[in-house]
Amino acid sequence: MNKNQELAELLFPGGKTVEEIEKQYPKRNLKTGAEVTRFAPSPTGFMHLGNFFQALIDYQIAKRSGGVFYLRIEDTDRKREISGASSIIMSIMTGYGIIPDEYELKGGVTVGDYGPYYQSERNEIYRAYAKKLVAEGYAFPCFCRKTEGLEDIKEKREKKFSTQITNEDKDVCRNLTFEQIEANIKAGKKFAIRLKSKGDGKRKIKFKDYAKGEVEILENCIDAILLKDDLTPTYNFAHPIDDTLMGTTVVVRGEEWLPSYPLHDEIFNALGYKKPKYIHNPLIYTFNEKGNKIKLSKRKHPEADMRFFDKEGYVKDAVIEYLTNLANSNFENWRKNNPNADYFDFPFDGFKITANTPIFDMVKLNDISKEIISKMTAEQCYEHLLLWAKEFSTENVNYLIKEKDYVIKILNIDREKSKPRKDLYKWSMFFELFDYMFGKPTSYEIDDNEKSEFSKVLKAYKKYLNLNDKDTWFENVKKMSAELGYATDNAEFKKNPEKYKGNVAKVCEYIRIAITGRKNSPDLFEIMTLLGKERVLDILNDLI
Repeated sequence: MNKNQELAELLFPGGKTVEEIEKQYPKRNLKTGAEVTRFAPSPTGFMHLGNFFQALIDYQIAKRSGGVFYLRIEDTDRKREISGASSIIMSIMTGYGIIPDEYELKGGVTVGDYGPYYQSERNEIYRAYAKKLVAEGYAFPCFCRKTEGLEDIKEKREKKFSTQITNEDKDVCRNLTFEQIEANIKAGKKFAIRLKSKGDGKRKIKFKDYAKGEVEILENCIDAILLKDDLTPTYNFAHPIDDTLMGTTVVVRGEEWLPSYPLHDEIFNALGYKKPKYIHNPLIYTFNEKGNKIKLSKRKHPEADMRFFDKEGYVKDAVIEYLTNLANSNFENWRKNNPNADYFDFPFDGFKITANTPIFDMVKLNDISKEIISKMTAEQCYEHLLLWAKEFSTENVNYLIKEKDYVIKILNIDREKSKPRKDLYKWSMFFELFDYMFGKPTSYEIDDNEKSEFSKVLKAYKKYLNLNDKDTWFENVKKMSAELGYATDNAEFKKNPEKYKGNVAKVCEYIRIAITGRKNSPDLFEIMTLLGKERVLDILNDLI
């Protein structure tokens, strides 16, 4: 037994060997071309839109290749862990149909043979690998008080990946003798395990990134921490071990991790393991009030929290389609040519993720959601609305159930037509959008200088109000318009506008404002028919 092996046994007496552990994780039996991907979030808060974006890419790559998509919870940072975060992550994923093939429920069922799927339950594995690296001269114990300074290079990892982080000097503990280390351990001193880097920070390495292309970057030369002083792993150490043992073939992660690649490259090489394919996807940005691009922030942007879309009542397919288009920009053209196809029919290519910075645009999301909702039947809309209200608008549930038929009729206005209306894009806006169907308008889009004429039209309309059928109703409106000095022939109105107060469209606008408070609304006749003649007259009398 040489000195390195003696040191490894001193630091980690007994325990399983790497060879014994590897037998527990046999190579996956997959067809040629099948990819294994993982979504590996930390349970340190809500699920960020950017994390879900990565999960969607992971899912698509695995499913389209006939492979495996699994969930691994990276919960080694106990100080920042938030209770219940893992459940939220799983709930959101399954709610959007992004269901992992392998996962573990805390305190519950485990699905899959490559667990544990919580990193906190894999500490025995990391210690065995740390022992192996020490025994082979690739790692050493560090007794310095500050053992987390280089843990994952958080402060510097967001710099452009063309610059490499280097140590001014190698860690002083790398040169301790066996006797000094033994004395420290007998004295009860805590230690971390650092990589004994072989690099000098001058040589460049090259690798293929499936989002960025060919990348050239300086090699690693830092003695990075592998195990912290509580002997839990850093991401930098757990990543090569877990993704190798669990058979991951593709790692999707944010481009902020690119500067860490040289470190991971060196650890993979030290372990003797083959590296997976990497996709460093661009981070999602948005615009601030000044029109400048800024990263989508947990603190500043509510839409950064995936729960936002559920609370607001967005259609889940709209969120999926929008993020799919951010990943593969040709989705939008495909959707135009395939308006009724399922989004999964789109030939998504996980290895052609856009390298451009994706901009999250709520207006664009709203347009996609409008399009999807416009194709639903009124009954489908009602079921979605009721399901949303049961969780996020409980005060309206009883009304929705009691007045089901009336609500469905409201939802059916201007629906199921060749050009259905597209004003509804989230369920939370239903009662505000159709407030005039549940009570009288509280404001009216009428200018002060029009109020006198507005009143004259409404007084006259009371006498001509007929809701038996649409044609009769409109003929009555035209007859009334002529009597009040409005043109009923648009061609004539365009020739001689000075002869008239306006045209029939202006009269209809006044009636629309009286009933709904707005200049624009769905079909006016359908609205009045649903309200009923008595209620319409009541509204008119109040205004007059």
